[in-house]
Amino acid sequence: MTRKACSSRGVCSPRDLANGRRVRWVAVGGRVVDVRAERAVIADAMAAVEVRFHEELALEPGALIVARGYWDNRRLTHATLLEAVRAPPPRAESEFARLAWRGLGRRLEQRSLALRRIREFFEQERFIEVDTPIRVRAPSLDRHIQAVGAGRAHWLATSPEYAMKRLLTGGLPRIYQLGHCHRAEELGPLHEPEFMMLEWYRAFADVADVMRDTERIVATVLGALTGARHVRLPSGKRVSFEPPFVQTSVREAFRRHAGIRDAAALAADDERRFFELFVERVEPALARSGRPVFLVEFPITQAALARPCPHDPSTAERFELMLGGIELCNGYGELTDSVENARRLRADRAWRMRSRHVRYPLDRRFLAAVAEGLPRSAGNALGVDRLIAIGCGCETIAEVLSVPYRAL
Repeated sequence: MTRKACSSRGVCSPRDLANGRRVRWVAVGGRVVDVRAERAVIADAMAAVEVRFHEELALEPGALIVARGYWDNRRLTHATLLEAVRAPPPRAESEFARLAWRGLGRRLEQRSLALRRIREFFEQERFIEVDTPIRVRAPSLDRHIQAVGAGRAHWLATSPEYAMKRLLTGGLPRIYQLGHCHRAEELGPLHEPEFMMLEWYRAFADVADVMRDTERIVATVLGALTGARHVRLPSGKRVSFEPPFVQTSVREAFRRHAGIRDAAALAADDERRFFELFVERVEPALARSGRPVFLVEFPITQAALARPCPHDPSTAERFELMLGGIELCNGYGELTDSVENARRLRADRAWRMRSRHVRYPLDRRFLAAVAEGLPRSAGNALGVDRLIAIGCGCETIAEVLSVPYRAL
């Protein structure tokens, strides 16, 4: 907010004045939330200010007004009414109550700050921001993700991965996107059918480079939202987010917390048991850490489109970041072998057919791009809503969304 936005010639908001704008005679606009004789309190979604008029006015709660007066850094005095529009008093289920009384307005201000810090990071790293389609002909074939239909033979994108890798092949060396993704059958404290994903790729880079990006982004955003070097979770647990973060392999995490010597072998032989132990033993153990934890080197059967680890082909260059038991991201050293990319996607498509899931088509433009020559690269997909919720001390991502699914 610039000084010009709150001057003697414009209309300020209560938020402008609450943020300490150094103005004197000024006009302020907002909604009346309380009125007594010549005194009124007007508010926006982030702040409220007291206004004292020359005389008693026939104002009622809910009215939208503009008043001009003298700002003494505490209240507006000697005020005159410039504009007034009658409106019903705010109700418990109203939009004003949702944003102002339940604190969403202040959290959306924090969200805006987080997105600004993310864009600043990528600008400093000389990335190009891209914008890929939401409505696609071929959504992700991931076995655990269901797409939302969007007309005949089209779906809403579950991820921008395929489109962004085409741009990487075409010669854009560093790209990122802040975009909305859509997934069916996902609704809970950390899931919404529509959510924001931050996805970025570095050409001619390794997975370690993207993990360092991730550390810096998480530390920058949480630092901006908390003003500290640690975050206090709703459970009361304190987690320091100063880089570098902890790293442990999936194999080591299963050995230490689940008593399994070879997690890669277990995932290949009994995938259901692998996931049961992951949820019941491994994730709770990682949640107890006082620092964020990178879980690296997933079994090759859980690789998605990550390349095999050169030192151990039974594992893949895939990582997740866990903070306080919350999975924040899923990153890869990207699979550049066009034959293997096609094999994996066809295998996932065949599995979906056997399991009676919706049969999505192969993205042949993506496969053609990989065959054209996808450069050695690494990328990551980070859940922006989850990161902001952590920074705001919220238990659910719905608390940091302008209009969550249940408010539609």
